[in-house]
Amino acid sequence: MKKLSHLRVFCLLVGVSCQSEKQMVVEIYETSAAGNQMTLVQPKEVTENLTELTILPEDTYQTITGIGGSFTEATAHLLLQLSEKNRNEILEAYFGESGAKYSLTRTHIASCDFSLGNYTYAPVANDMQLENFSIQEDEQDIIPIIQQAQKISKDGFQIIASPWTAPPWMKDNKHWVGGKLLPEYQEVYALYFSKYLHAYKEKGIDIWGITPVNEPHGNGNNWESMHFSPKEMTDFVQFHLGPKLEKDGWGHIKILGYDQNRAGIKEWVDVMFATPESSKYYAGTAVHWYESTYDYFGEALDYARQKDPSKHLIQTEGCVDSEVPQWKNDAWYWSKEATDWGWDWASPEEKYLHPKYAPVHRYAGDMIGCFNNWVDGWIDWNMVLDTQGGPNWFKNWCVAPVIVDPEKDEVYYTPLYYTMKHFSRFIRPGAKRIGFKINHLLLQTTAFKNPDNSIVVVVFNPGEKQENVQLNISGKTTTFSIDLQALQTIIIK
Repeated sequence: MKKLSHLRVFCLLVGVSCQSEKQMVVEIYETSAAGNQMTLVQPKEVTENLTELTILPEDTYQTITGIGGSFTEATAHLLLQLSEKNRNEILEAYFGESGAKYSLTRTHIASCDFSLGNYTYAPVANDMQLENFSIQEDEQDIIPIIQQAQKISKDGFQIIASPWTAPPWMKDNKHWVGGKLLPEYQEVYALYFSKYLHAYKEKGIDIWGITPVNEPHGNGNNWESMHFSPKEMTDFVQFHLGPKLEKDGWGHIKILGYDQNRAGIKEWVDVMFATPESSKYYAGTAVHWYESTYDYFGEALDYARQKDPSKHLIQTEGCVDSEVPQWKNDAWYWSKEATDWGWDWASPEEKYLHPKYAPVHRYAGDMIGCFNNWVDGWIDWNMVLDTQGGPNWFKNWCVAPVIVDPEKDEVYYTPLYYTMKHFSRFIRPGAKRIGFKINHLLLQTTAFKNPDNSIVVVVFNPGEKQENVQLNISGKTTTFSIDLQALQTIIIK
């Protein structure tokens, strides 16, 4: 048990202020299995079984690019089916000043599995100048939703765009799924990106970054995909995409390589950042979380960071996959009931990576683990899905933080929404991750200093009992409790 000073004991007994002990001023928000939803809770004067959490603002690490979710056609389509009131409410919840204030987002270039069907912006085969290029499909749903979000967001947000495949006629198998980009179409594919950036800019939407393709390892015989090896992607970026964007005035666009599961980063960054020439046009590496339901692969993330500390390291996709959402059942999101693709399909030697998991645990633990291992941006997948976990033309059902029933015009903010908000609302672009020390093996923690000098501390308690914490920073202290199965964000003014 930690001993208290005589002065503080006296203050507690007589109920007077102990400001002379340099207590800090904090705001604490909690989301918990017991029912709190970003609820403002008061610090507690606790004296027993104190965990020491010391913040070290002088120890600084990566600068945060942003946190947010994705504008898929599925999300946009559903929002446009809802009443104007509910649509506005959801976009306000994600982008408004009272909401999650998403700052980094993603969208797909042409169709993906979370589209209503297959489509490309260049449907005419062998159109080498892409004279028939058109983003008409996106003008029906994705673009108007992004434009509405732009109007709501006071600080604005960045967008990363990724194609799931090149137009099929550019590939060796001529199909939506699988295959490789033919050498004779590399310049045309680079032009495809340039035209996309221009078309979106004409709609008032500036794209911040791109990836050459989503998931270059492919996904079997499933939804849209295209294969690249590390060398093939790097050659495409070095000799075609990078020079083309530079020539067309898009040299400021961030090109992020790889864009698949973290466990495979090493072989990719070894090739991407092998030489100054190979790495010239790469702004960083994009990763996904689907390799495991519990491991964030800190060693692999650290390796990528050390390979070139000047580059971004951004999580561009993660979600509760292969699941139909639980409708208005908060308890499910806090319990170890979810499974993922690996639960059924992983090889026997990789089964251990895919146990059942609690979705909130996976989100909170993964974000904390990623940020503590140099990730500077974290993007969730679909912002909105329906009660089936779609629409998805391949019927690859998944879960989103917000679930809607468009026929009944009903909206459900799952605990995952509040989990995301704990990070995105308070950890702002330009924040620096800072150091901390904690003498507790179970509590998961990360800390940041925002551009406005506020300190943000996130603490996740996945355990089965309440924990008491003494928080120390720069000679000031406070104590608080965190409930079992709870996530807290602490703001130090």
